[in-house]
Amino acid sequence: MIEIKNITMSFEKEKGDKEEFVALDDISLTIPEGCIYGFLGSNGAGKSTLMRLICGVYPCSKGSIKIDGREVYDDPEAKGNIFFVNDETIQYSAYTLKDLKHYYKCYYPEFSDEIFDRLTGRLELPQNKRMSQFSKGMKRQAVVVAALSCKTKYIMLDEAFDGLDPAMRKIIKTMIVDELMDRGATLIVSSHNVAEINELCDRAMLIHQGKLLFADEIDEIRSSFCKVQISPGDRAITKETAQQLGLEVMQISSLGSVSQMIIRGGAEDSLLKLHKLAPVLLEAVPLTLEEIFIYELEGRGYGSDILKEN
Repeated sequence: MIEIKNITMSFEKEKGDKEEFVALDDISLTIPEGCIYGFLGSNGAGKSTLMRLICGVYPCSKGSIKIDGREVYDDPEAKGNIFFVNDETIQYSAYTLKDLKHYYKCYYPEFSDEIFDRLTGRLELPQNKRMSQFSKGMKRQAVVVAALSCKTKYIMLDEAFDGLDPAMRKIIKTMIVDELMDRGATLIVSSHNVAEINELCDRAMLIHQGKLLFADEIDEIRSSFCKVQISPGDRAITKETAQQLGLEVMQISSLGSVSQMIIRGGAEDSLLKLHKLAPVLLEAVPLTLEEIFIYELEGRGYGSDILKEN
């Protein structure tokens, strides 16, 4: 498994500047073997930085990252268990598919010609064109095929489905899952498409401004939040009223006599506490992962300055 313990990553704001920008702040996370883990976060939250640290591209400012018990930075054997699909593909511009295959065969001894040829053929990728002539989606397909062909224990995809049309997204996701299930590999994927993470992954985490907000199985995450509709009769219900009942209210709004609350907590416990108000109407509605993402970030003021300016 991958063990991330209390990592912090800081960068100079400008070259030679003593003031630093903290990209990741005291992150701890465990990624179990054989799962599909989703990285969610606001723009600039630190998802790509975390992926690069896991791959050992550069060392943590503080903390440690271990892959199967080995410190990953500056350890070729540990790095040999990971394939990282960057969100950029310009480095492959001069390559044909044959060149791409040869390049990765030099670094990954388990590279499978059979997987590479089968999947590139299935996707009908042109064999003799340079990748500079590929569309953005075709480049992405080629690199994902290379990742699967290297047969590493861990594959990391940073915005891997960017540039793919909906039909091709489905094909690529199915192809990835089929290949990974055959050998019990672990997939870590970042995406701005929350619905995609919900569909593909069994675990997810959310970071914002370099801080970890939550990390768990997706079903557990969804069961830890709820949307409640309540009509308390003649009196209005406020955030303070709900908090006095022991509820952590993220957002509250009213329409006529009905109030809607977004609560950080399970539906059963929330309803039990709200029953003390003897409401006329009380019901809980499950939240989607996308709604949780939005409410968590809104609760931390994400985008509020932009909205105020408008």
